[in-house]
This record gives sequence, structure tokens and C-alpha cells, in this order.
Amino acid sequence: MAAEPLPAGAPRRQRSLFGEILDWMLVPLLLVWPLSIGITFLVAQAVANRPFDNALSHRANVLADLASGDAHFAVGLLPALQRADVELHQQPRLMQLRAADGSLIGGDPDIPPPPDLRWAKRPGVQLRDAMIDGRNMRVASRWVVPPAQAALRRAPPPVLVQVAEGMGPRGALARQIMRGVILPQFVIVPISILLVWFGLGQGIVPLDDLQARIRRRKPDDLSPIDQREAPEEIAPLVDSINGLLSRLDHSIHTQKRFIADAAHQLKTPLAGLRMQAELAQREADPQELRSSLRQIGLSVVRTTRLVNQLLTLARTENLGLAAAGNLLDLRQPVRDALQDIAPLAFDKGLELEFDAPETALWVRGNALLLQELTKNLLDNAIAYTERGGSVALRLRARTQDWSIELAVEDTGIGIAPAERELVLQPFYRVLGTGHDGSGLGLSIVHEIARQHGTSLELGDNPASRDPARPGLRAVLRFAAVETDPALPLPDAA
Repeated sequence: MAAEPLPAGAPRRQRSLFGEILDWMLVPLLLVWPLSIGITFLVAQAVANRPFDNALSHRANVLADLASGDAHFAVGLLPALQRADVELHQQPRLMQLRAADGSLIGGDPDIPPPPDLRWAKRPGVQLRDAMIDGRNMRVASRWVVPPAQAALRRAPPPVLVQVAEGMGPRGALARQIMRGVILPQFVIVPISILLVWFGLGQGIVPLDDLQARIRRRKPDDLSPIDQREAPEEIAPLVDSINGLLSRLDHSIHTQKRFIADAAHQLKTPLAGLRMQAELAQREADPQELRSSLRQIGLSVVRTTRLVNQLLTLARTENLGLAAAGNLLDLRQPVRDALQDIAPLAFDKGLELEFDAPETALWVRGNALLLQELTKNLLDNAIAYTERGGSVALRLRARTQDWSIELAVEDTGIGIAPAERELVLQPFYRVLGTGHDGSGLGLSIVHEIARQHGTSLELGDNPASRDPARPGLRAVLRFAAVETDPALPLPDAA
């Protein structure tokens, strides 16, 4: 029967590792105990039967030796043999002799003949169970062939010797053996349970110690837990916790850096806005007032763009690698970014070129992040390219390493080789460019590229013809996905 689901809002019962291990150890023990009792009972019966069967067979052999000389003489000795059995074994035995045709020669007539006389004619003593006078008894049978006599012309017929005794003493001995074996178990099993409970409690002491060490940690201590202090069995769990602590430390560090950077970067434009607002309040000339308001508007636009870039950088750093996992045609987010940024290039009088193949370029990634990556690359190229220059956006498939290349080329001032690693850091700006940027564009590109398993490569634009303006070529290579034509894929525009 399936377990009923818990009602909504009902608290789940916390599982106990100690209790579960104890259950898995004790339940099999308690289930095996009755089985061991049954096996012990069978073994006790076999052990109890063996000496009684040996004594019964011995009595049958003695009577057979007597009957081999003269059967009637042996019949006359039966009362004496029965009295001896009562004195020695404290229980009477029934004895009889039968002829080959099954007729009674002498002795107790209640012992039935064997069901098959041929079975009884096997050599040696044959043992069987039989009901005699309403009692279950053990019967030993043996055929005896008397020696040939000279007066007889033919061999004397064989004689069947049978001796029977009750099963009571056997059962008493079996019960005595059972008591000797089972009774100590009623003491041993509880002691074993207590020892298991105590041993298991001692076995999880290292877990308690580890828990105590973790509880004693300061709230800001996110250092890894030493795996050498933990048992080998929970080392993978400790490793997972260390990974979580590392990610949490990175997230907290990112948040702290974001807050510090945001406070630092917003301090200057906000102070400028305040000063311009105070100047605007003092202006009496309408022309000067409009100029001050225009400067305030430009400052607000720059501050808004800075805030948006800060938020974008924070989002990309917190999304993590799991953000890049959807199958998409790279041409689509690149084309969307180009449509958003194209008016800036046209307003500045730049030539804008887009080169992409007709076939889909399948990659795994996040469409919004890839669109933001392309927009930042294009915005950076447009910002640092003078009027009359050109900006090219190129997509192509590389067969040599099975990758998709995204390249943005411009004819601007470029970036010196010594500073190409530095510009990937947040808020780093190249001096002497004459451009008032925030230093976040290429940092955002670098972070998004990292999450998609690639890196941003910066170099001179080989298409630039002015040595004084080498331009910039920014390249990213994404792992291409080989798709099955039979699989349904997203629509590519």
C-alpha cells in the first residue's frame, strides 16, 4: 500500500541516522533469531536420536545373535531382556520374532511387520517410525538366517527380529538440549543489542565532534573544513560542504565588492549632480539655466548607464555556470543586440557591417547573456572609434576546432598589449582616450564569456590601415553543438 502524502503544511519527521543504522542492524538480528531457534530444534532432535538409535540397534543385534542359534530359545529370553532394559534405560522395550511369511514366532504381537518385507530383508538393522497401540515408537528390524543343520535337507527359513521403544526419552533429551542452547540466548541477545547500541553510539562520536567544531565557528568563518578531521565515510559530504562554503564565500565577496564599487563609482556623479543642481538654483539667466539643466540631464544619463552596468555585472556574476545550458542559434541573440545598438553607430556616422552564414550556428548558452555580451562589445567598439570609422560584427564556423567564432572589429584607437588583461577588470579605464566610460563593459563581457566556457581575446584589427590607430579585434570562440536533424530544435530566424 502506498504511503499517504503528508497534509499541506505538516512538518516532516526528521530522520535519525543513528536510529536507521540501529534498525538495519537489529531488525535482521531479531528476524534471524526465530530461524536459529528452528534450526537448533532440528539439530537437537538429530543429536538426541543418534544415541537412542545406536542403543536400539545394539539391542536388535543382540537379539538377532540369540535368534540365529535357536529362535524359540531367543523367545524364551525375551522377558529377561525386557527387564534388563527397564533397569538400564528406565523404559520398557517391545521385542518380537517373526517368520519369513510374517507370522509371529514369539514376543509382543503389537509390533507391526514392516510395510514391505523385502525392505526389511536388507542387510543390517533398519530403523523406522511406527504407531503402536496409539503411541509413536521407533522400531529396529533385522533379518536373521539361522545356520544350516545336518539333519535338515534344506536351509532353515530366515527370522525377523524387531525391537521397539517409545519416543518420549528422545523428546526429553531434545528439549533438554534446546533449553541448554536457547536459554543462554535470552541473555546473550539483549546483551548483544546493548553492545550494538553502545558501539554505534561510539561510532558516531566523530560526527558529534565535527558538529561541535562547526558550531564553534564564528559566523564569518567560511574556511574549508579539514577533511582529515572527519571519518572517511563522510569525506564526500565534507567535500560538498566545502564546495558550498567556497561558493558562498565567493558570493559574499562579490556582493561586498559590488556594494563597495557601486558606492565608490556613484559618489562622483552624484556629487556632480548635486553641484550642478546648486549652480542651477543660483542662475538667473535662462540660457545658463538651460545649459545647467542640460548638463544635469547628461549626468543623469551617465549615472543611469553606470547603475545598469553595475546591475548587469552583479547578475552575471551571481548566475553562475548553470546559466549557460540552452541550445540556441547564436545568430539570433547577436542579431538582436545589433538591432539595439545600430542607432548609436549611425548617429556617430560609423560604417556598421554584419557578416554571418546562412546556416544556423548551434551553441549552448543563455540568449539574454549572449545578447548583453554582444551589445557591450559593440558599444565599446563604437565608443572608441572616431566618426567616419567602421565597426564589423562577424560570425563564422571553424571546422579546425569545431567552434563558433564571434568577432567584433573596429578602426578605433585600440588597446595597448600591456593593458589588454587589465581592461578585463571592473572599473579599469585606459587613460588618455578622451572617453568618459565606467570601465565595466569588457568586464561584463569577460564574466559572461567565462560562464559559457570561453574567454575574450583582444588584439589589433588586421583590417586597420592606420598604424596610429591599430583598432581592436575582440574574439570569442564557443563550442559548437552537432545536432541531429531528427531532433526538434528551436526556431532560428
